[in-house]
Amino acid sequence: MTSLATLYERMFFIRRFEETLLDLFAQGKLVGTTHTYIGQEANAVGIVDHLAPERDVVFSNHRCHGHYLAFTDDAFGLLSEVMGKATGTCGGKGGSQHLCKGNFYSNGVLGSIVPVATGIGLAEKKKGTGAVSTVFLGDGTLGEGVTYESLNMASLWRLPVLFVVENNHYAQSTPVELELAGSIAARGAAFGIEVAELDTTDVSEVHEAAGRAIGRIRETGEPYFLVLHTYRFSPHSKGDDNRDLAEIEERQQRDPLKIAGERLDQTERGRIEATCESRLAETVAAAEAAPAAAPEAA
Repeated sequence: MTSLATLYERMFFIRRFEETLLDLFAQGKLVGTTHTYIGQEANAVGIVDHLAPERDVVFSNHRCHGHYLAFTDDAFGLLSEVMGKATGTCGGKGGSQHLCKGNFYSNGVLGSIVPVATGIGLAEKKKGTGAVSTVFLGDGTLGEGVTYESLNMASLWRLPVLFVVENNHYAQSTPVELELAGSIAARGAAFGIEVAELDTTDVSEVHEAAGRAIGRIRETGEPYFLVLHTYRFSPHSKGDDNRDLAEIEERQQRDPLKIAGERLDQTERGRIEATCESRLAETVAAAEAAPAAAPEAA
């Protein structure tokens, strides 16, 4: 059983990594855009802890950094990639959204990764590897038809796919109640897929639910639909935020770091945070010093 201290350390590092990215953009050291995972860290950390990077496969979306760090622990490769450095995960050519390392894949085109994850589930089933294909999608992706085609095939062919819906209540700037009719959980159930639904930011609760879901997939070889009601504290990308500040502040009272951190010994918590800050500073220095990707490599 992974300790709360370990889960907290992973969440805290993801949080500080994302905040550092925004700082680097503000300093003019990064260009383009990014979609941070601030506020949703309990989901990636709680779920990915049950996956084996050498066997299982993870698929993500435009808001992929938390999933990537939880699965690969490759902060240098990710930061180098966002900086356009040759040492990046994809040689500086994929940027913030399009990452590929080992069994991790992300794509910024909304919904496009869902059928890929389903296809990999089919391939792993036919090969008999016992691997679980996990795909993270948001509430906005439930407006894409290919998502339902994928759910249909995963159910019909009994594929080992974990569909994780992170409902952060906004599709870019549109509130979920203005973009989705009906129940999110009912969408998975309509295809005969087992469903679990949580409204929590407690990493321990997410971890427990994810363990049940992934254990069920490994036992039956069949898909699972996990709905997590969450909230992002940061804008959709870098600065496009029109939400009510009072709403954000109210949700920050349920900050996953606050909830987990208050249950730790505070001396241990301080040590964890200092270790993460030191590691992050070293990562930034190394990435800044790394060579830029050559134009001819594009």
